Amino acid sequence: MITFNINNTFSENLPSDVVLENTRRQVEQACFSYVNPKLAQNPELIHSSVDLAKNLGLTAQDLKSNDFLQIMSGNSVYPNTKPYAMNYGGHQFGNWAGQLGDGRAINLFEIQQNNKQWTLQLKGAGETPYSRQGDGLAVLRSSIREYLCSEAMHHLGVPTTRALALLSTGEKVLRDVMYDGNSAYEKGAIVCRVSPTFIRFGNFEIFAARQDLKTLTQLTDYTINQFFPHLGKPSKETYIKFFDEVCQRTLEMIIHWQRVGFVHGVMNTDNMSILGLTIDYGPYGWLEGFDYGWTPNTTDAQHKRYRFGNQPNIGLWNLYQLANALYALVEDATPFETALETYKNNFDKQSLEMMRSKLGLEFKEASDIQLIHELEETLLLSETDMTLFFRLLSKFSVDNPKRGLELIKPAFYSEISNEIKEKWLLWFDKYALRLKKETLSSTERSKKMNAVNPKYVLRNYMAQLAIDKAEEGDYSLVEELFELLKKPYDEQPENEKWFAKRPEWARHKIGCSMLSCSS
Repeated sequence: MITFNINNTFSENLPSDVVLENTRRQVEQACFSYVNPKLAQNPELIHSSVDLAKNLGLTAQDLKSNDFLQIMSGNSVYPNTKPYAMNYGGHQFGNWAGQLGDGRAINLFEIQQNNKQWTLQLKGAGETPYSRQGDGLAVLRSSIREYLCSEAMHHLGVPTTRALALLSTGEKVLRDVMYDGNSAYEKGAIVCRVSPTFIRFGNFEIFAARQDLKTLTQLTDYTINQFFPHLGKPSKETYIKFFDEVCQRTLEMIIHWQRVGFVHGVMNTDNMSILGLTIDYGPYGWLEGFDYGWTPNTTDAQHKRYRFGNQPNIGLWNLYQLANALYALVEDATPFETALETYKNNFDKQSLEMMRSKLGLEFKEASDIQLIHELEETLLLSETDMTLFFRLLSKFSVDNPKRGLELIKPAFYSEISNEIKEKWLLWFDKYALRLKKETLSSTERSKKMNAVNPKYVLRNYMAQLAIDKAEEGDYSLVEELFELLKKPYDEQPENEKWFAKRPEWARHKIGCSMLSCSS
């Protein structure tokens, strides 16, 4: 039998739902509801993360065992544990949606390993009291995307939840991929997600909205004691410190998103981790053509609320909602306003530093802001692949700035006009002059730039290719991409084929350009 060092702090310290039936309902004065996963008909392990497993105290052999398969598929409940779904609300696309909760996620248990706390959660393991009209299941398509992206983001250095295992259930699940009335059956799947906790902004919002101060206090105190103990014992002063740190962590996460060109696609407050981790990989995507207005979410296509360039603002808006929830514990708006103002100021500072690092600038010059602004304006003049551009830029030579245009040519999706060429040449001249003020050698600069500008990211078309093969029972591309994305900053000459623009056939293909929230 696989051995886990069980330490269930969430379910043992917070109030549970008094109703034990697994029926859809409003759950009052409770942080979670006990519920068992649905039995999978014919589970099969598709892939597992050996690196993450080691952090959890598991061996490579454990991952191949029947015990592991049965636990990860939800067919077996680990001894002395009681799976549960969490209760939370949230603002969706700017509107209060009321109770949401874990509609298709079931927390198995928490473990303590090497002085770290981890929660193991199954996504797609069946309905819960929070499933509303859904079936609580997930399909292979979305599960592959979540599994690959969780681990890819970790290796990119972006704060994120992790993924331990990807399984097929042997069942068919009915889904309407594009919400256009064309439902079809797809292969069912489960992802085991791993995080210190899956508490979200929405966990606090639901109790504040219901004016349930008692449960709100219990949840906040638990969160501080368990995950922010360095802030001190819970008190009004500590609540403010807690909010301030959540602001800092959220900003750090979003700065990383902007650095690698990641667009979350659905930044609702129920998709915002209290630990500042990227959570809930639905209609995400990486920028291909550099475009502040791009969103990967078809549901967001009209208003583009969650577009790339608006992610920092949405982070701030979501933090306002968390502040409104925590206000009831402090009853003083000023410290929250101060923390939110700090977020705004720090974004400008940290964004500038991030862009300096992408351009290989060590020293700080006042003119850097203008140089970066002109770069972004020039990038927007034509469809220019963000990942390719910044990676290729590391080879730029100050001794031959005119060669810069030839250097970045592979990043253009189409031929550029002479007018745009002139703008690029002008920018490269300014960039060369700026670099001459630096003391790093070209080799040192290139190395530093390549440490923050990834060569390989999980483009949507790549994930779709893996999905297409997996639908036929061939999981080789899942494995290939998983290994590729473990070293996104390395050259990997054997994988050069993945260092390329999105193919033209993928421009408007479902799953390769925009995606819906459907899973």
